[in-house]
Amino acid sequence: MLRLTWVQPEDLLGHELNQARQDGREPSAIAARWRAAGGGQAPARAGASPRPASRYLRLLAQDLLDELADLPSGLADREPTDLAGIRAACPAWPAPTSAPAPAPAALEAAWLGRAAGCLLGKPVEKLPLEGIRQLARSTGNWPLNTWFTARGVPAELTEKYPWNRRSATTSLAENIDGMPEDDDLNYPLLNLLLLQRHGRAFTTTDVAGLWLDELPPGRTFTAERLALRNLLSGVEPPHTARHRNPFREWIGALIRADVHGWTNPGDPAAAAEQAHRDATLTHTANGVYAAMFTAAAIATAATGTHDVHACLRTARTVVPARSRLAEAIDHAVRLARTHEDFDDVVDELHATHSATYHWVHAIPNTALIAAALTHADGDFTGSVCRAVSGGWDTDSNGATTGSIAGLLAGSPGALPGRWTDPLKNRLATSVAGFDGTGFDSLARLTHSLTHPEVTRP
Repeated sequence: MLRLTWVQPEDLLGHELNQARQDGREPSAIAARWRAAGGGQAPARAGASPRPASRYLRLLAQDLLDELADLPSGLADREPTDLAGIRAACPAWPAPTSAPAPAPAALEAAWLGRAAGCLLGKPVEKLPLEGIRQLARSTGNWPLNTWFTARGVPAELTEKYPWNRRSATTSLAENIDGMPEDDDLNYPLLNLLLLQRHGRAFTTTDVAGLWLDELPPGRTFTAERLALRNLLSGVEPPHTARHRNPFREWIGALIRADVHGWTNPGDPAAAAEQAHRDATLTHTANGVYAAMFTAAAIATAATGTHDVHACLRTARTVVPARSRLAEAIDHAVRLARTHEDFDDVVDELHATHSATYHWVHAIPNTALIAAALTHADGDFTGSVCRAVSGGWDTDSNGATTGSIAGLLAGSPGALPGRWTDPLKNRLATSVAGFDGTGFDSLARLTHSLTHPEVTRP
């Protein structure tokens, strides 16, 4: 029997109860009704084996999801989702500066960095932090410095911490043969199509239309899958982000932000605003801020600077000052500046966030990205290895960190060959027209869509 994950109401309710606790709603009465009816919490990890549910439980879960959505939030004034509210909550909103479009070589390095970082994280996605550390140590690859390998790993260790079976056949060192398909690369491709078809003034509805035309539903997860479900049910943006979507503050919007940064060199505000229009199809509040933060950091890096700290400082200005994400980023950067050993940074980040947030949530993952880039001073290998070694959403964190660090490096030749050579300048994807495309071709296309010079007042 085919049973799709991330869409069944009874599977969503536990996640929505957690989301309610995080964003200042009081869900205890609703949680008690669900337990009394025989329902339980959602699986500990998105995509875990779902439970069968009676028709009664499914209908009750639908009703309770809607009741939860109507509960007032205690954080609404601190964490707005509308752009005007976000700007009002950011006292140092950045001004544009004149900057040439980044050279195709720099954009190629960013694409390659995104792919390599993603691929590094794929075999250990979903593994606990201790498992990642033990697997790497067993092959002498700790602190992490190169691809994971199954060669030399004791059988009892892989039995305890099995590789991500969906990815290991294409992402372990001995198996890499080009860049396999991944949603972390599919979304940048879709955003190239978005700019080609609708230009820089695209709307959230344009994003929705593009997804309906070009995005295979089976290649979507969590918030993106639910937004597509909502669109097909007649729900219109931005309600697609909130309607029975407990994943609206998870990492999905962040992994779609790169193109908005690459194409707005020197204008982090414009990059953040584009990311906002994209993100609000699927996300709210901190899920949106994470995308804006990423786009603004990349837009700053696209000016040709090598100063990752300046990029992160600028990006922080587009995150509402009193939000949970702002607090998490600030904390992560402080840790990275304080501790010499990055394992100590990671341990404290996990102690702070793991009990509260799911491993795919935007808040801990954005914090880890900021910490990795800060601690490695923007160095490519140091940044992607720190991001992946920190656990949580390893492939997405590696991808975003690799994009930023690759752009800072400035050219493919500035990236170590052990990261770029196995990619063979070849990307697999189900996004029509891009399968088998080279990263050099993607860089040229990105360059053609890049704002050559900021002219806004």
